[in-house]
Amino acid sequence: MDELQAKFCKKKLQVLERQKSEYDSALKETEDQLEKLRQRCEQLESSKETGVSCTKLTNDEIARYSRQIILPNFGVSGQLKLKNASVLIVGAGGLGCPSSQHLVGAGVGHIGLVDYDVVEINNLHRQLMHTEEAIGTPKVESLRNSLLKLNSNTKITTFNSQLDSKSALNIIKKFDIVLDCTDNVATRYLLNDACVMLKKPLVSGSALQFEGQLTVYNYQGGPCYRCLFPKPPPPEAVTNCGDGGVFCTVTGIIGTMQAMEATKIIQNLNGVLAGKLLIYDALETTFRNVKLRGKKSTCDICGDQPTITELIDYEQFCGMKATDKDSHLNILGPEDRITVEEFNDKFARSGFLLIDVRSENEFEICQLPQAINIPIKEVLDDRKEENLRKIILTTQKSPIFVVCRRGNDSQLAVQRLKTIFDKMSFKDIVGGLHAWTKNIDSNFPMY
Repeated sequence: MDELQAKFCKKKLQVLERQKSEYDSALKETEDQLEKLRQRCEQLESSKETGVSCTKLTNDEIARYSRQIILPNFGVSGQLKLKNASVLIVGAGGLGCPSSQHLVGAGVGHIGLVDYDVVEINNLHRQLMHTEEAIGTPKVESLRNSLLKLNSNTKITTFNSQLDSKSALNIIKKFDIVLDCTDNVATRYLLNDACVMLKKPLVSGSALQFEGQLTVYNYQGGPCYRCLFPKPPPPEAVTNCGDGGVFCTVTGIIGTMQAMEATKIIQNLNGVLAGKLLIYDALETTFRNVKLRGKKSTCDICGDQPTITELIDYEQFCGMKATDKDSHLNILGPEDRITVEEFNDKFARSGFLLIDVRSENEFEICQLPQAINIPIKEVLDDRKEENLRKIILTTQKSPIFVVCRRGNDSQLAVQRLKTIFDKMSFKDIVGGLHAWTKNIDSNFPMY
């Protein structure tokens, strides 16, 4: 009798577990539908506020977009969704150029561009919507001019300023979707927090050297940036494309894919990269999708009991400037530093050791006479300490000077060398080779 009851109980348990699984699946499907409907309502409200809501396509638009209108599950309704959508692109550089180009080409009705910088010659290899003629002009105006030549029907609003805690909410609330095309940590936190507060999806891209990454935050119950990174990294651990370099096609691919993610959100399509991170390796020609941790109930901004209820000082929070421009470390005292003018006096007399801690590739571009190359990675690597000792201890010259491109890595090197050779004197050259070009020799290459 007990055995029969046990079998019945076990069978009943299996039935209930199966029913629970079905209910959970149905609940998840309902929640997804609810979130999509909420997003669509917000898009319609935003379109209503900006006055771009349209219910039909012109003959010219049908001809222009015909190759995508005839796509399965796209049609006229899909094109109208794009026409009535608005996308804010923060950063008019390597990622902002291709993403804006494809969104405007696809027929998004309203594009916003935010950037405070001007076009420079070192932008042109990857920021392909800017031209040589645009050097020195604001990036947002240069990009706007190029985009309007591509599609004059698109409304393009420019914000020639640096996004900050005072302006972010007022700017972002006018748009349906935000693309983070920046290259600094402080702005990533700012955009994340503002988008969470305004319930806007955030399409975040990054590109460095031969690799790129892409994900979507704050979409359909997925995590936000703070869920994954509650605390910012230390400033010295952050590398941007100005320091580490970036290959032009990587920014093109990631920026284009940012546009695709925005389009999928506008169309309410499945497969959006929410809760997933796409990693692109250009050298291996591989794309990998990595599942991210889910939304945290304890997150400071999107959790059940958020502690951040207004935008904060993000430069203070991150300990670094909210700028894509090269940053400047200041970790040494004046006794450990020397200006290029002072060094030039020493240089003229010779009889010194100058260590250039740039990479081998950079050292090949240009170097000061008598400089020896010990890359910063080797200086900081404990396994290379014996080699350092052989070089340093064989010299009778003091102080030993250390230089890099801009005066950041050289400070880290001096800090490290002082711990190894505590009885020797090391001097960082303030401003590095950039300062040398500006103040001593204008013919010396600057990159």
